[in-house]
Amino acid sequence: MDNPSDEGVAGSPVGEVGAYIIVLGNEKGGSGKTTTAMHLIASLLHQGLKVGSMDLDSRQRSLTRYIENRKAWAAANHVNLLMPDHVVVAKSALDSVSAAEAEEQAHFEAEFTRLKAVNDFLVIDCPGSDSFLSRLGHSMADTLVSPMNDSFVDFDLLGRVDPQSYKIKGPSFYSEMVWESRKRRAMRDGGQIDWIVMRNRLSHLDAKNKRRVEAVLEELAARIGFRLAPGFGERVIFREMFPSGLTLLDMRKEGVDTQMAMSHVSARAEVRSLMDVLDLPMPL
Repeated sequence: MDNPSDEGVAGSPVGEVGAYIIVLGNEKGGSGKTTTAMHLIASLLHQGLKVGSMDLDSRQRSLTRYIENRKAWAAANHVNLLMPDHVVVAKSALDSVSAAEAEEQAHFEAEFTRLKAVNDFLVIDCPGSDSFLSRLGHSMADTLVSPMNDSFVDFDLLGRVDPQSYKIKGPSFYSEMVWESRKRRAMRDGGQIDWIVMRNRLSHLDAKNKRRVEAVLEELAARIGFRLAPGFGERVIFREMFPSGLTLLDMRKEGVDTQMAMSHVSARAEVRSLMDVLDLPMPL
């Protein structure tokens, strides 16, 4: 597997070819993918940008429920919260695989084309499993963000490790899928995908396992072409905000009156650090 990242970061500046596409993807649940997606959306909205969002997991609908909770909380509290232009792309119920994929692709392309044309950014939340819609979403990315819990359980998604030496034996199934998505993107329009692996639920202790995970991630990043980003710590606040649909970026803004503890301030700093690493192109 060659490293495609040496050719530069994907995409053109916003405003030239429509929305810049950010895809949240991996194939393991519980990694904080939806929380990350919602905080990226809120961060961009609070910068005065137009943001579209797509939920490709019509079964769990985690991002959709987050946004529905946000709308309900805003209405109940008479607060004008910023909202993305959101859609859900449903999985086809047709029996024929080819017919189902054709229906899903038609629905995806119609919504994608509309959202890309009228927004500065489009954030796509993919299912935590391999599917036709997930692969389609990945292949559209300018930036792909893959959150993972900071453990070898989640690292197995990316690469295979020798249990004795901790040397990398090779890329795993999800890395292979991203590679295929990069090839499809390059063949379609000559674009590249800037792949970011985000280490979530980082321990505050300098444990031996944490250092080992960091070492193998850095080695794999150099081999298959992704960048590492600091993620979110194991903080209760991220889970507590889901029922209200709020994010850390909404606190003390838009009429939201919420006490800011030191842990909240630190969590907001984590969100800002992620945005700095992503280094997204801003509108011209």
